[in-house]
Amino acid sequence: MITQQTAAAPPHPRRWAALVALLLGEAMNLLDATVVQVAAPAVHADLEGPVSDVQWFGTAYTLPFAVLLITGGRLGDIAGRRRVFVLGVAVFTAASLACALAPSAALLIAFRVVQGAAAALIIPQTIGLIKAMFSGAETAKALGGIGPVMGLAAVCGPVVGGVLTHADLFGSSWRAVFLVNVPVAAVVLALSAYLPENRAPHRPALDWPGTALAALGTGLVVYPLIGGDLGRLPLRTWALPAAGLLVLAGFGVHQRRSARPLVEPSLFTHRGFPAALVASTAFFAVTNGLTTVVVLQLQLDAGAGVLAAGLSLLPWSAGLAVASWPAGSRLVRRHGRRVMPYGLGVLLAGVLAAVAAYGTTAPGHYPATLLPALALIGLGAGLFTPAFFTLALHPLRPHEVGSAAGLLNAVQQLGATLGVAVLGSVYLAGRGLTAARGACWVAVGLLAVAWVASGRVGKGEGASAER
Repeated sequence: MITQQTAAAPPHPRRWAALVALLLGEAMNLLDATVVQVAAPAVHADLEGPVSDVQWFGTAYTLPFAVLLITGGRLGDIAGRRRVFVLGVAVFTAASLACALAPSAALLIAFRVVQGAAAALIIPQTIGLIKAMFSGAETAKALGGIGPVMGLAAVCGPVVGGVLTHADLFGSSWRAVFLVNVPVAAVVLALSAYLPENRAPHRPALDWPGTALAALGTGLVVYPLIGGDLGRLPLRTWALPAAGLLVLAGFGVHQRRSARPLVEPSLFTHRGFPAALVASTAFFAVTNGLTTVVVLQLQLDAGAGVLAAGLSLLPWSAGLAVASWPAGSRLVRRHGRRVMPYGLGVLLAGVLAAVAAYGTTAPGHYPATLLPALALIGLGAGLFTPAFFTLALHPLRPHEVGSAAGLLNAVQQLGATLGVAVLGSVYLAGRGLTAARGACWVAVGLLAVAWVASGRVGKGEGASAER
């Protein structure tokens, strides 16, 4: 069994200050995955360029974030988790400042790629450093802070983006959504002095060929899906996603044969884990894709301002907050895997209510009946998420949990990228209420995939999962 090589844990008060650094770093990076969604139309209006740039402002961050997450975790094993965490925060801060000062859309997209790569260095270090600093009951208490921070960052991102852009602090407009990272990162770097160094005692090898195959494959799949009318793409364009799928298949073969794979091969001997990856991809494609569609429709079709668009997502955020706490604390223990289809059912009801809301709204008017639909979507997501992550990791052996968590995080970001690409393209191809309804119907199809796949998560792999 591999043990961890670590410096002595800091004294008790400093441990909690160090935990604040980790949680702030996690929140800052996850917030940046969604904070640009509301500000994107304002960025496009200022920097101009093709309308597909609206999607790239988010995708350029989440795609490298997804692809490099597992490699980022390995780098922490090799070079030291504290060192890699601090390096990631420093690079993220510089990239955030560069994004805020970007004079063109192309440069902004390039700097977003750097931000995403830096985030992939930061996030994987959190759990390892927490386990190095805490022991016993304190470990569970410290790890328990990750879930609420992740949830809060996810639901607050669009609202924060809308508020900061509307506030136009010192004439900064949309640039404030990137500038706000600088003081937060400064606090994280200051508190990082309390983090102990921690690394694996035996230097693991980096699977650079595997990383390159994963990056190339996902890039080929996502790139042609952005900014086009998916029903009218020429055949030669569809050849790129097909080639990407072949490259990803090659990645899978490479992982099975590699002596030092990125992913623990034994994960795929668990009947429910591959299904969990499919369910996670489809679910996060729906939630992130729909957020993008809602924001774009409100600003580009209904004429809502950036603040109104951001605040319109509050029912979604409130629904998620209301449902996730009882789901995680009581419902999963009491009802087990049955919570997942209940959550997806509520989410489906919300998406169908959104279809109805778009169908009964006059062009150019604010869709007020969309707000209760968004609340239902949030309630469904809040029910599904705690149950899914609990049951997806439940049957795994201790040495598999780290690899599984990293892979689930990577698939979550990949799903978000695909959702923005596909649902965003469906909307932008028509730019109106009909296009928004079309995107919702695509989301219904993805929810069906998530429903079928989630039916195998945790099934037959533990008593608690069966209740």
